[in-house]
Amino acid sequence: MDPIVMVPGLGSDATVWERTIAELGPDYDCRVGDTLSDDSLEGMAQRVLADAPDRFALAGVSMGGMVAMTIMRLAPGRVARLALFDTNARADTPEQTARRRSANAAMLAATDLRALAGLGIAYMVYPGADRNVREALADMTVRVGAAAYVRQNEAVAARPDLFPILAGVDVPTLVAVGADDLITPVAFSQAIAGAVPSAELRVIPRCGHLPPIEEPAATAALFRAWLVQD
Repeated sequence: MDPIVMVPGLGSDATVWERTIAELGPDYDCRVGDTLSDDSLEGMAQRVLADAPDRFALAGVSMGGMVAMTIMRLAPGRVARLALFDTNARADTPEQTARRRSANAAMLAATDLRALAGLGIAYMVYPGADRNVREALADMTVRVGAAAYVRQNEAVAARPDLFPILAGVDVPTLVAVGADDLITPVAFSQAIAGAVPSAELRVIPRCGHLPPIEEPAATAALFRAWLVQD
């Protein structure tokens, strides 16, 4: 079985994938890519590729899905299968970019990142998400820090339209999304699945923007089916 390279989202580190990795267990070779060291999606993609095995299954959540799509442009021959969770292939609208700049200003001005994170987490996850999920996400925000968040958010704002990449994807592809995702709604994933030949769309009930940490058992089940898909 191919190793799985998992790419975190905006303001995230390996924590966002750890619960899914635990659910998959030791029979799966899971590795989490570094997205915290670069200021562009292409730079993140190049770093993930430099650290990845020659051939691998690739999964990205949120911004990590954008990095994964960029990898499909740069090195499609190295990717055995693709999974895109709760992401957006379109470039930002001016309104979206303005919201990112506002969020960046708030992050840089914050004296209590944990309190600020709580506001975003309330919008990001399913209302019934466990308290320990919210606490893990708040801890992660503080650990990643404002500077990395702003650097990533600027990279996301500068991304091109990624849809032209999708028609050329010719590996087994899973497109998944939380049914209650308010950040990248189900329609975004429906559009991606419609653009990738033979992609399978899965909607995860009672889940917001981050299935790998909100619903790790459901996410792991999707992975197991995806990893044996022809």
